[in-house]
Amino acid sequence: MPLYEHVFIARQDVSGAQVDQMVEAFTGVVESGGGKVVGTESWGLRNLAYRIKKNRKGHYVMMNLDAPSDVVLELERQQRIHDDILRYLTVRVSEHEEGPSIIMQGRKERSSRRDDDDSGDVKPAASASEDKVPVAEAADAPAAPSAEETE
Repeated sequence: MPLYEHVFIARQDVSGAQVDQMVEAFTGVVESGGGKVVGTESWGLRNLAYRIKKNRKGHYVMMNLDAPSDVVLELERQQRIHDDILRYLTVRVSEHEEGPSIIMQGRKERSSRRDDDDSGDVKPAASASEDKVPVAEAADAPAAPSAEETE
């Protein structure tokens, strides 16, 4: 059977539990047609590149499918009808990638960078000798000409 990566975006005001129920329902559609869902990843609530049906954010879910093409067509038909689905995309792949997707890898790298960041450290204060000008040097320095001297 052909392999597919299927991503759909659910509306922002749908709860995480409702998104999980959608995934279970769509998994049932695939399995009832003789296919199987190899894996699912929930990418969470993310910003959209542009507004879709007055939504600025959406719940992203990726499903790896091993199913015949007519099952994928039925899955897309179900999602087209569903009110809570903003967009979907199905791509045929030669093989499924092992491990987490690039989106999930990027999220882990960002969290590790946040942990390693030194921005919270306080820089040592400049030494007192650098900030202060010795009094003797200040007294010897020429003063700015007064208004009377310039006339």
